[in-house]
Amino acid sequence: MRLYLDSCAFNRPFDDQNQLKIKLETEAKLFIQQGILNNRYELVWSYILEYENNQNKFNDRRNAIHEWKHIAKIHCIENDKIIEYAKKLALKNIRTKDALHIACSVYTKADYLITTDRQLFNLRLNDIKIVNPLTFINELEK
Repeated sequence: MRLYLDSCAFNRPFDDQNQLKIKLETEAKLFIQQGILNNRYELVWSYILEYENNQNKFNDRRNAIHEWKHIAKIHCIENDKIIEYAKKLALKNIRTKDALHIACSVYTKADYLITTDRQLFNLRLNDIKIVNPLTFINELEK
């Protein structure tokens, strides 16, 4: 199974863990990461993940997330198909970076895009399943 985690998902463990929802999403995300390390899932890395991560002003967070680039089995670079798909998504009022994450996940044929961004995981698209980490864990149990 191929997974694409967006920047929000990668950054979830660095958020305030005093909120139950955030703590549960963090635990689910860490469980997913362990599955990636155990070769249960293939991780996709993309140029937009790289760009956003490089903008992170916290060195420890940026460096920890950057390590996943080396673990990823698939690396997505910018191309015309991704840009065109992202432009179509933007017409649906999806923010540019989010549209690029979605386009990269679709282009690389990811089975899931995992995010903690409510605006994204509430989207219903035919090309990709967009879920938060907890929903992903629940889907595995079916």
